[in-house]
Amino acid sequence: MLSALLPKEFKFFDFFESHMVITKEICAELKNLTLHPEKLEESAKKISKLEHDADDIIHICTEALHKTFITPIERTDIFALIKQMDDIADNIKTAVSRMKLYEINDMREEAVQMADILIIATNELEIAIKGLRNMKKPDIIKEKCNAIHKLEHDADDILRNSISRLFKENDTILIIKWKEVFERLEKAVDRCEGLANVIEGILIDNA
Repeated sequence: MLSALLPKEFKFFDFFESHMVITKEICAELKNLTLHPEKLEESAKKISKLEHDADDIIHICTEALHKTFITPIERTDIFALIKQMDDIADNIKTAVSRMKLYEINDMREEAVQMADILIIATNELEIAIKGLRNMKKPDIIKEKCNAIHKLEHDADDILRNSISRLFKENDTILIIKWKEVFERLEKAVDRCEGLANVIEGILIDNA
């Protein structure tokens, strides 16, 4: 009863939105890399720096979660949201790190397609997350989450087709290199869907 009368701390939405801005920048740099693979070193540095900035937000948010008495949504939902966001950025960074490690100079079309999907998915997520501030337009949030579910299916198809094409090329080294990169990119899209699932759960809890 007392908790209902106390003010809630809404700064967590600032953390979510700030993290999504950085995540979108990471996706944009990934797309730039897929179009200009000769800039791999430069893009890898930018993405690493951005991912570090995103980590800083995660740490601040987690600390605030420990210290805040009344949160605007469930603590477990806040932690789940920020964890899924972190995983999106982390998987993209890992994919690009693998490109750098394997000295990939020629970009494949499927990588461009994955980058496009991640850009669209994070744009949709940004709108959905902003909608959590008041949840006055749940239909828009649901629409964005549904779009992300479709994008995740598209990414699955791209992954399957890309690996199938790799094996047909009968180049073992190429298979090893690109299979890991593609799987990391697909995992980033999968985490976008995971974030959408958390958002949908919050809508249900607050309906």
